[in-house]
Order: sequence, then structure tokens, then C-alpha cells
Amino acid sequence: MKRIALILSVVALAACGADGAPFTPSASVGVGVGTNGVTTGASVGASNGTVSVGVGF
Repeated sequence: MKRIALILSVVALAACGADGAPFTPSASVGVGVGTNGVTTGASVGASNGTVSVGVGF
């Protein structure tokens, strides 16, 4: 089992960026003050130029 996990790990690392540009991570944090008080927000994502994915909360 350990051997299979090691092989899959090596294959996954070798495949990173093999087909085009690798994804670059991004993150942002914000604080706002308004009539409703103080609000906070954050987002994380990744992009390779043509494809972008992200989550905001």
C-alpha cells in the first residue's frame, strides 16, 4: 500500500504543469466599515491565465 501511495505521489508531482502553465494561487482579505458596522471578507483562488477558480467568504 505504501508503495502505491509513493508511486501516485511521484506521478502527481511529475504531472504538475505538464499540460500548459501551472496554476498560480491568489488570496485577499478585506475589512469594511459602514452603517451596518464592521464587515470582513476573504477570498482564495487559483488561475493559469485562461481558467480561474475561487471561493469567497
